[in-house]
Amino acid sequence: MQRHTRRVLAITASLLALLCMTASAYGKRKPSDDPPFQYLGGTETLPGGCGGRLEILKDSLAFTCASGSVNMPFTAITVMQYRRDLSKQVLRMNIPWKVEPQFGRVKDNQFLTIIYNEQGAVHAVVLKVDPSDMRPYLAEIELRSGKSVQVYRNYDEFD
Repeated sequence: MQRHTRRVLAITASLLALLCMTASAYGKRKPSDDPPFQYLGGTETLPGGCGGRLEILKDSLAFTCASGSVNMPFTAITVMQYRRDLSKQVLRMNIPWKVEPQFGRVKDNQFLTIIYNEQGAVHAVVLKVDPSDMRPYLAEIELRSGKSVQVYRNYDEFD
């Protein structure tokens, strides 16, 4: 009986240790040097696929990648959307794309679209960003800009 109890305890301890190692490995993300934002398309003179960072400044959003940067003043921004594609609202704007965004089939929101007017012209920036990287930006953008970011949800489409 004592031998059986020790065996059960040894197996239980082994399984528990394995479970703990698996759980801790699952919860940790490997740090990545890849920039979280990728210029997918827009009216700016940046190449498609240019990876960079989005900064929330006092009066604007600034996207910077190796090939250049774009500054989008909060006062000029008319639309901010985070979704899986372009909304009908944006498609109807007939935007003069320099780099037309190409969307693959995705399950979650991954595209931040910012439309702004500057010097009498409509400008657009579409950035690809994973939901886990975008989440901290949403509240900060709304707080600083005083405008809301329309977020697509399966149960709450805003087209």
